[in-house]
Amino acid sequence: MALIASTQDPYGLLAAIKKAIDGHEIDTWSYDKEGDFTHTPSQWKNLARLRPIIDTGNLKFGILGHKDVALSKATYSVYHGRFIEMLLTHFGGRIPSVGATSKPISKVDLVDGLA
Repeated sequence: MALIASTQDPYGLLAAIKKAIDGHEIDTWSYDKEGDFTHTPSQWKNLARLRPIIDTGNLKFGILGHKDVALSKATYSVYHGRFIEMLLTHFGGRIPSVGATSKPISKVDLVDGLA
């Protein structure tokens, strides 16, 4: 379960996302001191986190749910779908492709960890 944005500059894309959030160009996402992203509308706020993972040619995001609480399909879908929507809207010219896996793929996929 991962979100994968193809990019030749994963560090630059990650920095641009944070800059757009800091500059209030993107107001439906925030990030914390660890660099994890959460969706900010009240219905979805803090239900999960997307953790960025730099990879050659890709910026990946693994999803973290809360410990001892099952991550619902709805939360998984909303977090991935809306983050992809944000990426396409604000950074479509920088990413040739973006998508999400429906099943875990290696160490990219983080499915627990939030206290």
